[in-house]
Amino acid sequence: MEKTDEISPSTSLKSIMKKKDYGFRAGGNGTKKNLQFVGVNGGYETTSSEETSGEDSSPEDLSDSEAEKECDGPDHKHVKDAHLTCEAGQGIPKGTCHAAQESGPGEEVPYSKAERYKPSEEFLNACRALSQHLPETGTTTDQLLRQSLNTVSQEWFRVSSRKSSSPAVVASYLREVQPHSPHFLKLLVNLADRNGNTALHYSVSHSNFSIAKLLLETGVCNVDHQNKAGYTAVMITPLASAETNEDMAVVWKLLREGNVNIQATQGGQTALMLGVSHDREDMVQALLSCQADVNLQDHDGSSALMLACHHGNVDLVRLLLAHPACDSSLTDKAGRTALSIALKSPTHMEIAGLLRAHAEQGRSLGL
Repeated sequence: MEKTDEISPSTSLKSIMKKKDYGFRAGGNGTKKNLQFVGVNGGYETTSSEETSGEDSSPEDLSDSEAEKECDGPDHKHVKDAHLTCEAGQGIPKGTCHAAQESGPGEEVPYSKAERYKPSEEFLNACRALSQHLPETGTTTDQLLRQSLNTVSQEWFRVSSRKSSSPAVVASYLREVQPHSPHFLKLLVNLADRNGNTALHYSVSHSNFSIAKLLLETGVCNVDHQNKAGYTAVMITPLASAETNEDMAVVWKLLREGNVNIQATQGGQTALMLGVSHDREDMVQALLSCQADVNLQDHDGSSALMLACHHGNVDLVRLLLAHPACDSSLTDKAGRTALSIALKSPTHMEIAGLLRAHAEQGRSLGL
């Protein structure tokens, strides 16, 4: 039996702040970029189907790997076989999905069947057992309760946290669980895997905003839960692909309900820094509108402005400098300022001009 207290991995997080050439340009060539989980360390990278080849794993493989590990116990093959999946990389087709129990591989099943999909009896029995022993469930040493928690965790991550997860199925699970108790609903929605990632982390990383919306609408979702590397779902939102007005509505809800200034445990990155590093002007604007601190510095002393200068993004430099609180005179731990970083590259002369003008304006205002 797999112990649920193993939902606590080591955290050798790669710094996604310092990487170059992601090609993640807002309004770029139209290639959809996806956030993907990296190995077992709770970190993230961005990629696209066009950029992924050779030894690199596909976004689907890496993105789903940790969620699937929650379902790998030898006693849970029946759970694996029962779960509904959709075509990888296709989102949730409006018309059809595949259900292993109800059809052979590749056979199309009416969407109405997905809407009627119910949790397994084992899952519901485990829910009932756990509901009777809240709130001590998370720390119990009782073998039966730990097995129940393991059963719930495995099935929940299987249906909620894959790239192909169906909002209709997740909604069905939430409806079935809600009558047990609001405390149990809170436990389920905020379950964390070995890396500390919740269903909200996964839904945002997959840009599956329909599921993120369902989780938020429960009213018990902890949007500021940090995974083992210190990232919250709010922090990784700037890296997701919000393609519709409905998606952006969920993004705004996340940014408004969460703390946009939490810093990652390793590296000290913030949501704003991540948005800047990945050239997400739309997300940077949203974050600044939601009270993101423009002057926070990571563990190397880099600010969002310094990162924009390093990447040579004139539009983001201009956007950040327009923020009334932006301090262009900050220095990092190596003694560099945004200007000295810009002056390192002959192609960044326009940025250097903007910085000098900002500094001059500050001096004239006595700032």
